[in-house]
Amino acid sequence: MRIDILTIFPEIFTPLDVSIVKRAKEKGLVEIKIWNLRDFTKDKHKKVDDEPYGGGRGMVLKCQPIFDGVERIKKENKEGKVILTSPQGIIFNQQLAKKLSKEKGLIIICGHYEGVDERVLSICDYEISIGDYILTGGELPAMVITDCIVRLIPGVLPEDAPVYESFERYLLDWPCYTRPANFKGMEVPKILLSGDHEKIKKWRIQKAIERTKEKRPDLYRKFLKMGVKDG
Repeated sequence: MRIDILTIFPEIFTPLDVSIVKRAKEKGLVEIKIWNLRDFTKDKHKKVDDEPYGGGRGMVLKCQPIFDGVERIKKENKEGKVILTSPQGIIFNQQLAKKLSKEKGLIIICGHYEGVDERVLSICDYEISIGDYILTGGELPAMVITDCIVRLIPGVLPEDAPVYESFERYLLDWPCYTRPANFKGMEVPKILLSGDHEKIKKWRIQKAIERTKEKRPDLYRKFLKMGVKDG
């Protein structure tokens, strides 16, 4: 997969050069390229924003640099689906991440300032938000979306790893423990020390269900709609 990110702050994206994403790039499973939106402006001041028509607070990202930037990127990422990070977008979740991970390429436009000229939506396939809160810009959402998608690309993680993670099948993860078995009087559940892998598997699934029911009843309701019996 190839992921291109169009931003006015390319220096922010250093987290994509470490850990799992770095290893995925080194394996050749994903190519990530960061583009500076200012490189596509047509004035000597490299201006990417302007005041909104009709007045009001803040500045708006202009059409021209974004249109020209996406057009240039598409010469290399021909089949890339275009995503705009925006508070007005659909909420990003694991199911959407799985869908996007199957695409051949993605082009992410980082929103910023008061917003983006509405005409930019005409070249977008998705408008995505990572939650109901306001950030300084779309760079952090772009990194969240990229990180989440990359780890779902086949070969990035062990084959069965994503199946047992939080939010798969609308369940949170089960409780996890490591050594020591007793810390300040708090003991690891004995079943995890039993060596009986079938019982451990059943215990983990039941605890995941109980935890989801307690902490995320919204996800628990979706889990029940899948036709899986509780317990």
